[in-house]
Amino acid sequence: MIILSQLNENQKLTFMKVFARLAGRDGVVDGDEKEFIRGMAVTYGIPSARTGEIWKTESEEALLDEVREIKNRKAALMLIKEMCFLAHADEVLSDEEVLFIGKVGEAMGIELSKIQEISNWVIERLVWLEKGRLIFEEV
Repeated sequence: MIILSQLNENQKLTFMKVFARLAGRDGVVDGDEKEFIRGMAVTYGIPSARTGEIWKTESEEALLDEVREIKNRKAALMLIKEMCFLAHADEVLSDEEVLFIGKVGEAMGIELSKIQEISNWVIERLVWLEKGRLIFEEV
C-alpha cells in the first residue's frame, strides 16, 4: 500500500480502469470480479465521485497510454500482480486476459519474463491456498 500511496489520483484511477477492462476480457464480468474492483477502489482511496470513470468505455490504446504514465516500477509490478489475481478470480483464464496483461506490462516497461514470473507466483499461491482449505476441511 505504501507504494500505491505514492501514485497520484489519476494513476490510481488508471489501475481501476485496467481492472475493469481486464474483468470484461472474457466477455463476462461476474460478481466476484466486480466486488474485487469495488474493494480495490476503496483501498486505493478513489473518491466516490470518480468511481463512475472506472467503468467508462475507452479504447484499449487510450488506456495503454494512461498506463504508460505509471513510471514507478514497484507500482507497475503490483498492478501486474493484482491483474493476475483478478484474471484468476472467476477460475477461467482466457487468452484475451493473458494478452491484455502482457500489453499492460509492456506499456509500463515490464519484461514479459517478469510478467510470467508474477503469473506463476500467483498460480502457486492460489494452489497453496486451495490445498490449505482441503487440509483444514474448510467449505
